Amino acid sequence: MVNLPAKLPVLFDHDGGVDDFLSLLLLLTMPEVELLGVSITPGDCYPEPALETTSKLLHLLGQPQVPVSVGQYYGINAFPSAWRAQPRMLNAFPSLITLPTGTGQVDPRPSPAVLRAQLAAARQPVVVLLTGPCSTLVQALALEPSLASRIGQVVWMGGALDVPGNVRTYNQDGSAEWNVFWDPLAAEQLLTYELPLTLIPLDVTNQVPVTLAFLRQLAAQAHYPLSHLAGQFWATTVATIPTYEYTYFMWDVLATSYLAIPEAFELETLELAIIPAGASAGRTLRQPGSGHWVRVAKHVNTATFYTYLLQQLGAASSQVVGAYPPPVFRVETQVEE
Repeated sequence: MVNLPAKLPVLFDHDGGVDDFLSLLLLLTMPEVELLGVSITPGDCYPEPALETTSKLLHLLGQPQVPVSVGQYYGINAFPSAWRAQPRMLNAFPSLITLPTGTGQVDPRPSPAVLRAQLAAARQPVVVLLTGPCSTLVQALALEPSLASRIGQVVWMGGALDVPGNVRTYNQDGSAEWNVFWDPLAAEQLLTYELPLTLIPLDVTNQVPVTLAFLRQLAAQAHYPLSHLAGQFWATTVATIPTYEYTYFMWDVLATSYLAIPEAFELETLELAIIPAGASAGRTLRQPGSGHWVRVAKHVNTATFYTYLLQQLGAASSQVVGAYPPPVFRVETQVEE
């Protein structure tokens, strides 16, 4: 793997779900990260409200200068419409509704073209963080494959290896994870670029549910602006996905935390393949001999993760525009119910 600088230059591509915005919130609190740009894949969102939420969060955390772009590709297997509409609710929250959306840093070009330009301009290898489908990155590299050398690491929340998938549709057998299923052809293509890819699959995100115990701890520090806002965001997930069908997990937030606390993760390097079509489209599986080597997270220290998350949402609240510096506090490490 290419050696990365102490302050990570990050290009962030998300697909507009609640946990994507929580990931952006967390990313903006990280002193070790230099956020170079944000792109939106219209996967788990409709692009207009997702762009509005993204712009508001950048303003709230004092980084309105970060360029934002939106993709124009809508994948192969659409997310449910009810999930995609959720950013409209988020923009109406008291913490966000009066914030300016801003258009000065929105690049009118499609995200793959913008990402291509950003990679070409990079002075050092960058981290590409993906919390939605990988289509934007794949399309950018298709425009100029040599730019793969500008990528120091790709961190992608995607896939399911030794656990069931979270797709429940008539045309999928239940083996796929949504970010891969949305565009399984792009996911298959991603492996062929032989990038330094770290996968954060359902196998490890299943270890970090959004529990009521965690939400209570977050509520106990709601006097911190970011804790209050994050609590509002997570509260919308309680009834978003029926509990008899899914539990809401910290999918994208866990992947984002890897940039700051990689020592909390246990990884293994595997040869993988992705099924591009048919009843198992989007399935991620071991395939010795494929030549596609990927680092896969298989375990996370949950106490370290939850504690880090609570600390960041408290201590970094002084970054919020107009906020007062937060006092010192203690964080409980027990969050499981």
